[in-house]
Amino acid sequence: MSKLRILYAATEINPFLQTTKVAEFLRMLPQGMQEMGMEIRIFVPRFGIINERKNRLHEVVRLSGINIAVGEEEKPLIIKVASIPNAKLQVYFIDNEDYFHRKSVLVDKNDKFHADNDERAIFFCKGVLETVKKLGWAPDIVHCNDWMTGLIPMYLKTTYKKDPIFKDAKSVFTVYNNEFKHKFDGDIIEKAKMLDIDDEMLAALKSADFDGFIKVGMEYADSVQKSDEDFSDNLSALFAEYSQKCRFAQVGADQNPLTSYYDLYNELAS
Repeated sequence: MSKLRILYAATEINPFLQTTKVAEFLRMLPQGMQEMGMEIRIFVPRFGIINERKNRLHEVVRLSGINIAVGEEEKPLIIKVASIPNAKLQVYFIDNEDYFHRKSVLVDKNDKFHADNDERAIFFCKGVLETVKKLGWAPDIVHCNDWMTGLIPMYLKTTYKKDPIFKDAKSVFTVYNNEFKHKFDGDIIEKAKMLDIDDEMLAALKSADFDGFIKVGMEYADSVQKSDEDFSDNLSALFAEYSQKCRFAQVGADQNPLTSYYDLYNELAS
């Protein structure tokens, strides 16, 4: 069997940033898959609280400079990279001065949710796919983690489905118990749109909230997974609603999660 290429997109990863269980999962799983013979790329946002000097981030000039549309605005994309200490893994950081230079993640110092977190998520999702195109690296599996990556499976099934880099890619979407109550302002559907996407494809996003991002991810992913956390009643109901569409049950419940994901990736890719 040829070496599978796995692209991971997530909100955070140890040791650069940890606010939720996503960071632990992203530290464990890609390294495990690499040790089992798979080729790995990891993408996360370059939130402003990540210390660039301490973590030795540096800009990749040949990948930077693309403009990413978020609604009617275009924002320049900057790509930075760093290596995980004691692991042969590189992490690519999606950066933009307007979205990611504030010294916080999703809430400000007064614990108020950033009003433009929807735009930051849209910029991140589009930025990941455009950067991978520029890398010329065709993934077999795109594993999306948490609400902020929820639009990637939809983009893969629409705008990028005929692109040579992504035409064979399958997507996995893992849902985490990172719910928030904020409702976004503005026309989120117009912000999220890309080529070959109409309003109906983004209907689940009309709620302009956490549920909308999760529903879009679940609707378009080839496999939906549940993190090993206790879910809220709302999230449990969402997962139950969409779980019948899932091709696979939750992995890792009865066996080593690395083995489970290794099997899942190979089955999806074949």
